[in-house]
Amino acid sequence: MTKRTLMITMNADWRAALRAAAKRATARSYQGEVLNFETAGSFFGKLTERRWALVHALQGQGALSVRELARRVARDVRRVHDDVQALAELGLFERTENGGVECPFEAVHIDMRLTAADPLAA
Repeated sequence: MTKRTLMITMNADWRAALRAAAKRATARSYQGEVLNFETAGSFFGKLTERRWALVHALQGQGALSVRELARRVARDVRRVHDDVQALAELGLFERTENGGVECPFEAVHIDMRLTAADPLAA
């Protein structure tokens, strides 16, 4: 089985990001998966510090129940359930047939570039 990897990018040009994803999808070998955010605000709004802690706690652990994940990170089950739902919607977590949750990615890479604003663009 191929070890899955995820690259998180920040590209305001969502069309270019979609074209790049299509190009990777047609490659003959596995090129990894990409999750793109259009702005830094959307990235940090969706992937909070507590959600990153859940990703880190679940990576490489196989499927766990939400209750067990909450126990491991010492957080309220209901709040962890809400964060797991958000991470599943983004594709960082996957639900299992028996109701558990798992992080299918062996590695997650974040690629962000911050450039100076164009003073003429305002």
